[in-house]
Amino acid sequence: MGATLISIIIILASVLLILVVFVQNPKGGGLSSDFGSASQLGGVQKTNEFIDKATWSLAGVIAILSIFLTLQMKSPERVIKDNTPDATEQPAEGGSQPASENPAGG
Repeated sequence: MGATLISIIIILASVLLILVVFVQNPKGGGLSSDFGSASQLGGVQKTNEFIDKATWSLAGVIAILSIFLTLQMKSPERVIKDNTPDATEQPAEGGSQPASENPAGG
């Protein structure tokens, strides 16, 4: 359940990051150019600072949660090791070994 929650948070942060990037204008206008006077929403400079901080914060959240989610997943060696039967386990009754594992070398 923890991995699912982290994945949902990563997806939401990604969508928000896309929206924040679309709000920015590559030539420096963006959302801040819509607010001409300094009295609206803290002015142009404050809007640019907010958008920059939001961009870096969302990117950081995505990176950190992705690393955390990766570390929580099992490594391939552990998955293979967990799926192999122990030497002490007996095969199920009526089961026989596949022909490729025949010790006669056939």
